[in-house]
Amino acid sequence: MSRLVTIFGGSGFVGRYIARRLAKEGWRVRVAVRRPNEALFVRPYGTPGQVEPMLCNIRDDVSVRAATLGADAVVNCVGTFDKAGRNSFTAVQAEGAARIARIAAECGVVRMVHISAIGASVTSASAYSVSKAKGEAAVLASMPGALILRPSVIFGNEDAFFNRFAGMSRMGPVLPVVGGDTKFQPVFVDDVAQAAVMGVLGQAQGIYELGGPEVDTFRGLMMRMLRVIQRRKIIMNLPFWAAGLMGWGLDLGSKLTGGLVKNGMITADQVKSLRVDNVVSQGAKGFADLGITPTAMEAVLPEYLWRYRPSGQYAAIKDSAKNLRKS
Repeated sequence: MSRLVTIFGGSGFVGRYIARRLAKEGWRVRVAVRRPNEALFVRPYGTPGQVEPMLCNIRDDVSVRAATLGADAVVNCVGTFDKAGRNSFTAVQAEGAARIARIAAECGVVRMVHISAIGASVTSASAYSVSKAKGEAAVLASMPGALILRPSVIFGNEDAFFNRFAGMSRMGPVLPVVGGDTKFQPVFVDDVAQAAVMGVLGQAQGIYELGGPEVDTFRGLMMRMLRVIQRRKIIMNLPFWAAGLMGWGLDLGSKLTGGLVKNGMITADQVKSLRVDNVVSQGAKGFADLGITPTAMEAVLPEYLWRYRPSGQYAAIKDSAKNLRKS
């Protein structure tokens, strides 16, 4: 009989890659999400009936238990950037993670993988990072043999990092950033998925920090991205104090409208996070300990950022035509 894994948030950016890999490993995959009708795209990852979305809200014990029953392993990929509201940092990343781990232990689940983030610490100035740390502690309290993965910023076809700034580069001559000198170690999404699968298979446990082969500043990453999309922009680094005021004002606007107006630009908490380098800690276990060679950005970015070039999919054809005229 095939083994069953429940992936909470399995239709999200990271979860879908884990689901695809586990389906190829022969696992039955239960994709637990709040809107299963929007997750039907995961079904073709396996044979008919092998990968199925189901309704689940990680803020509810009954819902989580229904998604967990019968599973041999669980993976928690659920995260949020909402500081307040029903799906806040605390509700999702601390209490939600704790609920999944506790119920998994009660249901006799053997293995658990939890996706956290580099910088998770109860002493952090960022509420996001504090909630991540509390979630980790709760997971290990119920499932001490769990695998916890702390990735740096994750890139890939559906990412919200390079795609976001590449989209912004279409508007005006200036590309604003906050924390231009802050260092990142971007990691390819499928490399994170490969590490997660090792946890499901019982090949790894404990805490691992995942970063790609290159460390660069925020400004440096934007320069790389601009070269790929063939655009020239002035990268303007906003001072932290100005960005903090902006984030505070946007947060206030969202609060005063009861969340009707979402702050999709930058929050005050994100500004706090951007003050700290987002790279693998010295001495931390990482990809090398898992036997995984991380993928370089140059090997992946052109594969999905081409659509932001001024000529889009025709950029290569136009370049080729220019060379013909020169000859």
